Amino acid sequence: MTLLHPDRRAAFRTAIERFLQERRDGKLEKLQPDDPKRDELTAQFAFTNWIDDAARRVNQIQAVTHSIKPMHPDARGTNLYRPPETLPDHGEVGSHTLGRAFADDVVGNAAALDVFKFLRVDIDGRPLLDAIVARDRDLVDALSDDADQASAWIEAFAGLVQPRGALASHARAKQLYWLSGDDPCKDGHYHLLAPLYASSLAHAVFKTINEDRFGDAGKAARQAKREKRDHPGGYREYPHLAVQKLGGTKPQNISQLNSERGGNNYLLASLPPSWKSRAIREPWLVESVFPRFGRQPDVRDLVHGLRDFLASDPDPTVDTRQRREAYLDALTDELVLYAAELQSALPAGWSLDSKCRLVEAEQLWLDPRRTEQDEAFRSRWARMDWPVDIGRRFGNWLNGQLDGRLPVGEIEQAQWARELLAHTEWAWRIDRDNRTLENHRRRLGGGQ
Repeated sequence: MTLLHPDRRAAFRTAIERFLQERRDGKLEKLQPDDPKRDELTAQFAFTNWIDDAARRVNQIQAVTHSIKPMHPDARGTNLYRPPETLPDHGEVGSHTLGRAFADDVVGNAAALDVFKFLRVDIDGRPLLDAIVARDRDLVDALSDDADQASAWIEAFAGLVQPRGALASHARAKQLYWLSGDDPCKDGHYHLLAPLYASSLAHAVFKTINEDRFGDAGKAARQAKREKRDHPGGYREYPHLAVQKLGGTKPQNISQLNSERGGNNYLLASLPPSWKSRAIREPWLVESVFPRFGRQPDVRDLVHGLRDFLASDPDPTVDTRQRREAYLDALTDELVLYAAELQSALPAGWSLDSKCRLVEAEQLWLDPRRTEQDEAFRSRWARMDWPVDIGRRFGNWLNGQLDGRLPVGEIEQAQWARELLAHTEWAWRIDRDNRTLENHRRRLGGGQ
């Protein structure tokens, strides 16, 4: 057999033999010199014997990047092997950001984890598994002079990263109904998601946080701060960090990487902000809250940004539409937040005060708890015609903010109103009520 690259073949062979020798010697050290098991161990770790046995045992484990067992130790279902380069790219942090420097995980029979350690043997900075998946000819030649035998071993080891059976979830796994359609009242408008644990990402996060907390660079920066000295680098802190233990006393039953972490998995704090509410003043003696809303600094900045962007006469492209929608989404968020503050901070029925001069639509919008004590008010609120008026008033207000520098009119006003209604809970409530009314009319006959 002609070798393609004799030096690489030798490198593969030497690395594998070194791995087997270290494993064998580690076990022999625990035996007495006259222990009869020494000969048995020596034979077990002979090159051909061990490789052949490992090729048989490899089907007891599976390489994964996203696993199901961390969801529940008794969960049985699909595990996935999705290297970062195979995942869609997007702006949020996820497994796709790991690049090629990601750690494979493995699940299955803990007694076969030595096979995975073998497949992680480093060859010129790359794990042996990469050469196996690529069906590297030099590796085939290094494993055996019998090409058929070597190829059979390669195929067995390559099965480590292949999916096992049909995709399936489990009763003990997490499942989530995600609204993928337009109507939350219809079962068919939901998609059932079965989230898996991003094991490779969790391991990268664990290593990064440990380095930040206990690494020499972080320690030196903290020492410099305590001593009030200049330092070329900074350090990171992770307040309210929590640790989730997976697997109890047997973390290897969850996965190999979980075992390497001693079952420890970091959870970053996911807490609501320490909210400092702005002083809430009743909107007395005004017909509308929109002028007061527009004087808030964040709202002013958004309006100025939208006005300057539209005044630049951008080309009618998808990017232009998305930027305009981003401004409107932010303004809508600010308006919903402003309304929520009034609704929660002011007592129910505050709009009954004689100093309240708000138009009725804004009273219905901003004092919803008044419906608990005012039957007539509740009846008018339930008709749900007032959100359309709020949308119109929002459109008029925004037109007023843009007027003078931009030629805005009824078309723009209607667009702003539609944007507000589309990004609030009113939209589906109005649609639901309209469909209910239409169905009622049809039952009465004629559909008129």
